[in-house]
Amino acid sequence: MTNSTRCAACKQLRRRCPSDCIFLPYFPPYNPQRFSYVHRIYGASNVGKMLQQVEEHERGNVADSLYYEAYCRIEDPIYGCVGIITVLHEEIYHLQYQLAKIQAQIDLLKAHPPLQGLEYSANLLADQNGVYASSPSSFGPSIHCLY
Repeated sequence: MTNSTRCAACKQLRRRCPSDCIFLPYFPPYNPQRFSYVHRIYGASNVGKMLQQVEEHERGNVADSLYYEAYCRIEDPIYGCVGIITVLHEEIYHLQYQLAKIQAQIDLLKAHPPLQGLEYSANLLADQNGVYASSPSSFGPSIHCLY
């Protein structure tokens, strides 16, 4: 293989890239940062061993996972991927809580639908008590205060 087609791993390690290089399909020469992150966290030898231990059709996923985990570890040296997973779990919990709350409100509204003709009922009641209330009062509570 010529120097221009060496994979990112062989370029960084300054070695010749054999035609059967295990890194070439997963660490292409146009994305050297990808291998750099993985190499910094795991080391080239360990990455090579991990890729050789899995079946060929799974190696792409393994390389992607190693890259993502290495990237997260570099960005957040203390928590790495666990920090992101924790934040996502908290977000899921919060959204499930909101969903349950809204579902309870929907169930409540289904069980007790809003009163129809509320203004008419209020006027009728006021007339029965001797108070004429055909126009909305500016002193009493309005419907808008309930929400």
